[in-house]
Amino acid sequence: MTALAPPAIEAPAVAASKPGVLRRLLRNTSVLIGGVLVLVIVLTGLAAPLLTSADPAAINPSNRNKMPGFETTSRDDEGNKITRIAVMGTDSLGRDIYTRVVYGARVSLVVGVSVAVVSVAIGLFIGLLAGYFRWLDGVVMRVMDGLMAIPAILLAIALVSLSGASLLTVILAVTIPEVPRVVRLVRSIVLSIREEPYVEAAISVGTPVAKVLWRHVLPNTIAPLIVQATFIAGAAILLEAILSFLGVGIPPETPTWGNIMAEGRSVFQIFPHNILYPGMFLTLTVLAINLLGDGLRDTLDPRMSKRL
Repeated sequence: MTALAPPAIEAPAVAASKPGVLRRLLRNTSVLIGGVLVLVIVLTGLAAPLLTSADPAAINPSNRNKMPGFETTSRDDEGNKITRIAVMGTDSLGRDIYTRVVYGARVSLVVGVSVAVVSVAIGLFIGLLAGYFRWLDGVVMRVMDGLMAIPAILLAIALVSLSGASLLTVILAVTIPEVPRVVRLVRSIVLSIREEPYVEAAISVGTPVAKVLWRHVLPNTIAPLIVQATFIAGAAILLEAILSFLGVGIPPETPTWGNIMAEGRSVFQIFPHNILYPGMFLTLTVLAINLLGDGLRDTLDPRMSKRL
């Protein structure tokens, strides 16, 4: 008598794949406000050459520390006189702060997106292995605990000091402290999903490990990782600004919000606009990303979505 094959057990659909998720996202105030602000900041960075014609690195000693709204003058390559309105004033070297702030958005966005993508990719891979293979869990998590015991700012400063200041170095230095957080998140999800009946059934019939992870475990990590990536991007932008402000981040000649504030701190009491405007942009960007992350968490998390 031929034994009947057991019925296929499929994994339940994750929250992010439920119909109407887009409608719920559009109904969430945090997603709308944060998403619009992030979009505006991204467009500002991309359209920097269209929003200003000035050179962010151009030095003009005759226009040093001018207040916002001051009319500045300069010369082009042919010697013709050019008059501009310094919307946000100028710094101690006569550079237009508005231009530097607009171009600084590019660096901050590159750092934020790069750190979020790289840390999530590395953390996802390590977290899947640590959560699925019990013999690997103890070793990996002790290493992650050791990294998390070191303050992120101190670890980033040490890494940048050892390898030299550059954009790539800062991205790597900011990424490493964020990886353990992603690993712990993914590991906790894997430990929970691994005990589900559909995963145990797949393992019992000899399904390859790679297929179990890809088909049954990975889909359940997508929604939490999207939310985590937004918070990582905001933290990375803030940490990069701190490193640049302390003088151990991206080289000073590169216009970043942290560098602009670092250059203006010596004259802050007399010319506060040197720090005020880049600080406002930094605060608005981090706030927008955190609002977006909060809204995504409330919508994509099944436990939170029931309250909406």
